[in-house]
Amino acid sequence: MIHAYQEIYLNKAQSVMGDAFDYAINTCGISGNDFVKLLMTSTISRRMENGEPAVIVGKSGIEIVREITFETMGKEITNEPDEHFARSKEYWIGWAVAYYQWYSSRRYCEIFKVISFEELQQMYYMLHEADISKFVDIANVRIKEYFKDTNLKRLRVAYGCTQAELAQKSGVSLRSIQMYEQRNKDINKASVYTVYRISKLLGCTMEDLIEK
Repeated sequence: MIHAYQEIYLNKAQSVMGDAFDYAINTCGISGNDFVKLLMTSTISRRMENGEPAVIVGKSGIEIVREITFETMGKEITNEPDEHFARSKEYWIGWAVAYYQWYSSRRYCEIFKVISFEELQQMYYMLHEADISKFVDIANVRIKEYFKDTNLKRLRVAYGCTQAELAQKSGVSLRSIQMYEQRNKDINKASVYTVYRISKLLGCTMEDLIEK
């Protein structure tokens, strides 16, 4: 499975995002929903998704929050972080979502569109002591229920071509395209050349066509 970025940055990304949620909500008094909106609006979100070392390794969770609030609201935050002797619920939310973003390669805006901050708060009580795979399983089910179309169909429709046109222009058989979109064939197991031809025509990356 293709992940969002190299695994060597994962633990750091999780701790940074956990600290960011904890600091923003518990120290700065920003509501969870508001911080999620600020995160998704900021450029930090995309840089985290891409595993940019300058953000993940080069900044702390506190610095992330300060950059997000200044970028999105023009507001400078100088609150001193509170001292904690245990991980907070908010820390777990950022930590778990950062893991799933890396695992699935989905954007944060997609994840939070499907699983709200309130739902994540409720999940904390039954999952914070469980293996992270439990959270992944739940998130996968929710994501698949919400995004019913395959990535191929979604991108083809956005591009504005029919299945037949895609088949003709890409050189991939119409039957194969139909079966990929209906999930009767797994595009993740298609040849690299097949995925490349489709992605080149649709103007997307090969990874964009992979089903998470």
